[in-house]
Amino acid sequence: MNGFEGELRDRLLSMTAHGYVSGKDGTLQDWQQVQEKIDAETGVTASAPLIEMEGMIRTGRSLKGVLVHGILPEAEGSVSGRTINFVEGSLDTLSSGNRGIVLGRLLAINLGVRIGDGVVLLIPRPVGDGTLEPRFERFDVRGVFHAGVPEHDLTLALVHIDDAARLMSYGDRVSSVRFLTNNVMSAPVVSGNLQSRLGEEYSTSDWTIENESYFRAIRLEKMMISLLLSLIIGVAAFNIVASLVMVVTDKKTDIAVLRTLGMGPGGVVRVFFIQGAMIGWIGVLLGVVFGVWLSLKVPVVVPFLERLLGFQIMPGDVYYVTAIPSILETSDVIVIGVSAFVLTTLATLFPARRAANVDPAIALRYE
Repeated sequence: MNGFEGELRDRLLSMTAHGYVSGKDGTLQDWQQVQEKIDAETGVTASAPLIEMEGMIRTGRSLKGVLVHGILPEAEGSVSGRTINFVEGSLDTLSSGNRGIVLGRLLAINLGVRIGDGVVLLIPRPVGDGTLEPRFERFDVRGVFHAGVPEHDLTLALVHIDDAARLMSYGDRVSSVRFLTNNVMSAPVVSGNLQSRLGEEYSTSDWTIENESYFRAIRLEKMMISLLLSLIIGVAAFNIVASLVMVVTDKKTDIAVLRTLGMGPGGVVRVFFIQGAMIGWIGVLLGVVFGVWLSLKVPVVVPFLERLLGFQIMPGDVYYVTAIPSILETSDVIVIGVSAFVLTTLATLFPARRAANVDPAIALRYE
């Protein structure tokens, strides 16, 4: 579950930033000054302006919905360059006024276009009376990227920020300034600090807000997995109880003899407590060692099982993730190991106390 959470977070944040700053009306006029303040904030490692547009993209053969990002190539590399993989071309092919466009891999395939082909963007832009009017403009395909997220590869296109501003009649305005942090988990704190510094005329957001539903589902799944694992450990603890109760029943005569020879109830409790604890502790130790080994060897074990059984566990046409990811966290190993250790230890107390309560006279009555 840690692996799936990490994989989901990485894919959702591919070609996106950890946080955003925009104006109350959805645009930023003085974005250069805002970007300087963002870069000066502790924990921010990079920032870049962005213009977002939704519209349609058309070729001679097809028409598709598209999300267009107007970017500044020299700044965008530090924000999304960590995850974007270019099949052809690069961000440097986008320059002001050259009407170049970079498409997601699946979008380019669906449109049937290659480098140098022309496409037409249809972008609705607001006019003075609050209505929208369509704006058509031809662009030349200058690159194709692969982000690894179907949502991006299928619907996202990149153009130069000046071309986007001209399409939307923004002038010097942008939609927002995006930023990266040195720790993805600190983005909410950085976003809150920026909101305090910039004031009420600006609005900030971060990736935890934009993708809250995804991670709420992950947290729920992790909670249910933890509950199921606890129940499995509980079943194992009951097996220890049942085994020791049978041993006590079978050894009543031996317990009675030891009691008549002077062993006290505490000694009997220790004998069965040690026996049960050793069973539980050895099981916990073997389970932890095997679990850690399997977590580290998932990239090797899963392909072997797929070849052995002749099917793919997570086919790419069904799941976003085609391999089972695994992230081993020391805290999880400690919590799981200690929890199992405590439960199996407590499971030995009842049969050990029952053994101590064996009455020697009754047990040896017919011997």
